[in-house]
Formats: sequence, structure tokens, C-alpha cells
Amino acid sequence: MDIEEVREYCIAKNGVTESFPFDDTALVFKVCDKMFALLSIDDDAWLNLKCEPEKAIELREQFSEVTPGFHMNKKMWNTIQIKSALPHSLIYEWIDDSYKLVVAKLTKAQRAELLLNSQNNE
Repeated sequence: MDIEEVREYCIAKNGVTESFPFDDTALVFKVCDKMFALLSIDDDAWLNLKCEPEKAIELREQFSEVTPGFHMNKKMWNTIQIKSALPHSLIYEWIDDSYKLVVAKLTKAQRAELLLNSQNNE
């Protein structure tokens, strides 16, 4: 999987914005101003994703390409090496999970606005 595939998948999600708030190699994806993914666009090409704590540990034990979140809360964030043998479908699933975790923590009004925007875009 390459950087552009990850970027296109993330930015296509409802209400997502992208920016470089930290430096010019850390592309951050947010929904309603809350980060759900951080993509390193340098040669290493890794992706930080939010994860349920129990699942985060399971994924780290199951896949060598998944490690505790680099520069993140290690309990709830994983770092995934995207230039690896991991199936694209798994990485997409983990992106979806991260997005859903963040959306679930939004206020009722923010979730309603997201829903309204998605209906308007159809």
C-alpha cells in the first residue's frame, strides 16, 4: 500500500480534513477537528490510528507491522507500517475503526451535522 492510497481513503470519509500541524512530513486527518489518523509521508511511510485498548494489544501481538503508537498515547494508538505485506483490506478496516471511535466521542450536535452533510453530498 502506498501513501496516496491511504490519503485518498482517509480524505474520502465524511467530514474529514487534512493538514500538516506538526511538520511537513506528518499529514493529519481529522473529523470535526479531532484526529483519527496521522500519516508519515516520508520514506518510512507509517500510519498512526486510534484503537480500542484491548484490540490494540491484540493487533501488536498478531502483526509485526503493528507497534505501539509512535509519539502517541500507546494505550489507544497503534503505528502501522503501510509498505508491508499487510492486506489493504485490513488497513482500511483499521482506518474505519479509528474514524468510528472518534466520531462516537463527538457531541450529539457534531454527529448530527456529519449525518446532515453526508446526506447533502449524496
